[in-house]
Amino acid sequence: MTLPTHSDAAQRTTAKKKAVAHQKHVKVAASDHVAGRTASRTSSRVVVGGGKRVVVRQAVRLVHFEPARPSFGQLYGLHNTADSLELKSSVALVVDQDTNEVLFSKNSQAVLPIASLTKLMTAVVVTEAHLPLNETLTVSEEDIDTEKGSRSRLKVGTQLTREEMLHLALMSSENRAAHVLGRYYPGGIDAFVGAMNRKAHELGMNDTHYVEPTGLSSRNQSSARDLATLVNAAHQHQIIRELSTSPEYQVEVGNRPLQFRNTNGLVRSPSWDIGLQKTGYITEAGRCLVMQARMAGRKLIMVFLDSAGKYSRIGDAERVRRWVTELPVHAVPAVAAGVVKATS
Repeated sequence: MTLPTHSDAAQRTTAKKKAVAHQKHVKVAASDHVAGRTASRTSSRVVVGGGKRVVVRQAVRLVHFEPARPSFGQLYGLHNTADSLELKSSVALVVDQDTNEVLFSKNSQAVLPIASLTKLMTAVVVTEAHLPLNETLTVSEEDIDTEKGSRSRLKVGTQLTREEMLHLALMSSENRAAHVLGRYYPGGIDAFVGAMNRKAHELGMNDTHYVEPTGLSSRNQSSARDLATLVNAAHQHQIIRELSTSPEYQVEVGNRPLQFRNTNGLVRSPSWDIGLQKTGYITEAGRCLVMQARMAGRKLIMVFLDSAGKYSRIGDAERVRRWVTELPVHAVPAVAAGVVKATS
């Protein structure tokens, strides 16, 4: 009998390490591409050393990469529009709330999907309907997202008050909460969507159309100018101001508490004085953000649509804040970049 040498053992150890390293590499590659489809298979290879045959088996994860779908703004070429602030959002608008003066405009007439910015109109319709805020509403199968397949922490059967549902819809952009609010409207979802569109027409939001109350559908569309109008209208309601800017909120679901946080981290920043905000994201819309905020002694409404990066809408808001605070006290610039009308 031939005893294994130190060299044989080292070769076997090296072979195993390579196999493990390769497997980890494949897993990491797959985790970086959420849009890819994966499949697994087992492969074997023989390592020969010192007269010994060592069979190394390893799981190989095959990844089929699919490119991310472009947003409507990218399809329309809106990201090719240059602007003096070098914003990452393809659409932007900054308006003085008191004077309606436009300080900055970029593709502000483009009509695009608005994702969860939709929930701001949902909140306006619910608030102006004067439905009892303490009424208990129940999540049902009808509230499950069949548009995008998104998940929710509000399981079927969850019971919360109308005010709690409104809080979660505005603060943490809870889709099921928004859908529940629409479903419990007198006449149901269809009547609610009708009320959303009537309110848009009443406000003069002629570029705006809604098909559901969450923003998951890309057919919910608007322009930056219309959204500035909506922010101003929503800001008139104290409850929308308070709930949308709440940093975090806890609800009791069954016998256990669930903690939710605001999707806009700027509400926790001491550099900002935000009176109202709402974020939004679906692939077709890109990253979106609307805010009412005080800065440099002015009340401003800001709209950012179709921002490509995860944090770029926040970066754009910071760029605008620095720009406004550095302006001379009496300066009222009107900066415009590439006004484009794009419809689907």
